[in-house]
Amino acid sequence: MGNYAVGSGGRMVAHNMVTTQFELDGFRVVRTLGVVRGIVVRSRSIFGTIGAGLQTLVGGNITLLTNLCEKTRAEAFDLMLQHAAEIGGNAVVGARYDATEVMQGVTEVLAYGTAVFVEAAKQP
Repeated sequence: MGNYAVGSGGRMVAHNMVTTQFELDGFRVVRTLGVVRGIVVRSRSIFGTIGAGLQTLVGGNITLLTNLCEKTRAEAFDLMLQHAAEIGGNAVVGARYDATEVMQGVTEVLAYGTAVFVEAAKQP
């Protein structure tokens, strides 16, 4: 079933059981469990800042920062999936990301959504 995030007690929510929609195709929501979130606060290292500064001189994609952002978002996403598993969810609907600069060079990334317990929809 794809990539997984491991919750407490070994319970998992599969990445393919997360959607930005409020319904998950092929499934029906049996229980809504509440808002779940994953928060990561990350700062750039001095070396990363210098390297990114050098990359801006050449133009194009600043891969050092792209990789840092992708890693941070993935960590926040996995924390959200762990939180969902901990409260008994097997899916997350309405998933979103938000990012805020907490202070110069320090960014908070938040992944959030609604944890639900779903069952396969009955075929007509």
